[in-house]
Amino acid sequence: MSIKKKFGLGIASAALGLSLVGGGTFAYFSDTEVTNNTFAAGTLDLSVNPKTIVNVDNIKPGDTMLREFKLVNNGSLDIDDVLLSTDYKVTDAKGNNVEDFGEHIRVNFLYNADKDSVPIFSKTLKDLKDNYSDMNSPDVIIFWDEFWNQFFNGYLAPGTDDTLYVQFEFVDNGQDQNQFQGDSLQLEWTFNATQTEGEER
Repeated sequence: MSIKKKFGLGIASAALGLSLVGGGTFAYFSDTEVTNNTFAAGTLDLSVNPKTIVNVDNIKPGDTMLREFKLVNNGSLDIDDVLLSTDYKVTDAKGNNVEDFGEHIRVNFLYNADKDSVPIFSKTLKDLKDNYSDMNSPDVIIFWDEFWNQFFNGYLAPGTDDTLYVQFEFVDNGQDQNQFQGDSLQLEWTFNATQTEGEER
């Protein structure tokens, strides 16, 4: 065999060896698995039934109005607190008011029959409007005593409701209240629901 053929055969053998070595570096077992993960946020959905708690006319000093309504959790998360904020607007029929009609409409009580709580007791609408902030609003679903909250559910679970009773009174102060004849007061109660604390999931 000539030197030229031997040289050519040597180069071919070397190339084949390199290809085997190179190809061998990828000759191993492998497997792949893909995970599919989901983070789905829950919902807070509080409703009041009925939407209008009280709607009366021709009231006079001394009248009381007892009403029942429900707070309903239509969401998927527990509701920890339901904080109540108060606002109202007075329509002065004769333009002669020297006092705020809201000072003469009193909430004698607001009682949650399912939580045995009285978050509001003997407060005028003006008191509730002026003296309660977001940080100091009454919680209408908490038990009256923190001790009982340790053993019973002081929250509103999904798909459940709490029944509340409220009594309003047009207070007869024994004085001339003629300035309020024909007046009306539009009360807006806002129930603000908050979630329970986060937990390990």
